[in-house]
Amino acid sequence: MNQAPVSPPLPLPPHEAKADENTTTDAWNDTPLVPADSVAGRALGIVIAIMTFLAALTAGFAIVLSDASHQWRGAVGLEMTIQVTPRPSRDIEADAARAAEIAVSFPGVAEARAFSRAQSEELLTPWLGAGLDLSQLPVPRMIVVRRDQEKKLDEIGLRAALDSALPNAVLDNHGAWMQRLDTMAQVVVGAAVGIFLLVLTAMGLAVGFATRGAMAGNREIIETLHYVGAADGFIARQFQLHFLRLGLRGGAAGGGAAILLFLLLGLFSRQWSTSAGGEQAEALFGGFSLGWGGLGVIAAISVGVALLAGFMSRQIVYRNLGTYSRRGK
Repeated sequence: MNQAPVSPPLPLPPHEAKADENTTTDAWNDTPLVPADSVAGRALGIVIAIMTFLAALTAGFAIVLSDASHQWRGAVGLEMTIQVTPRPSRDIEADAARAAEIAVSFPGVAEARAFSRAQSEELLTPWLGAGLDLSQLPVPRMIVVRRDQEKKLDEIGLRAALDSALPNAVLDNHGAWMQRLDTMAQVVVGAAVGIFLLVLTAMGLAVGFATRGAMAGNREIIETLHYVGAADGFIARQFQLHFLRLGLRGGAAGGGAAILLFLLLGLFSRQWSTSAGGEQAEALFGGFSLGWGGLGVIAAISVGVALLAGFMSRQIVYRNLGTYSRRGK
């Protein structure tokens, strides 16, 4: 039984063929070169989140300590002390009152308060211990001088006036303590910056190794794309977008965790402030409060980590594309 000949398929109309070609091209462009959800991608996202958390934590503590050091230096700089030592044939109470009068009479001094003997003995308790009878010891008197922030104080003139009137009075402007605080703050901030750079370097190395691994795993696809005429920019852009997405997810997770930690520390510090240890921690760190500026720095670090991941992957892809064979060479 003879069968009717099968006619060949008719070619598509021009407008339908053009639409089919555009659909294929769009599908090729929308298909990621590097799989978006893979074991290696998830692992790198976790690494980026951890590195971002450590970098944000280091930067946050550096900001907290820097702000606290400014508060320390401001509090120390606003006060001076006059120490009046007891001497034979002199009334130390009268000398202390006279020193306070001389200090408060100078422009730039807002207040001069003389400590009593009991208050002076209380200042020695941390060094000598509680319950010790100091009645037979020549305990110096202390006068706390508070500066006026709106007026300039002539320290040289005040020191000269005290020396001429009271040979047993010594003025201390706490300059040595301020220098030590400034040095300590610079060392702490410098160490934090060093740790921050090390964390970023480690993250950059992780992104570099991951990019090279992804290129090695997709070598055949990259060579095929070269064969069909894909430009280096197209291939590099695919890797850049992939690692940029990973960086955004990891950076958001790490930065969000750091912000949450600082908010919890600030909340707990307010509850601990009633205890002795809490008062010391608040005096040292200032309540762990970052403020909007500190939160903005952590957010900028999170975004910067993502941009760094994308930029590094793009540069590494460009450097390594030359080693792949191309058809016709």
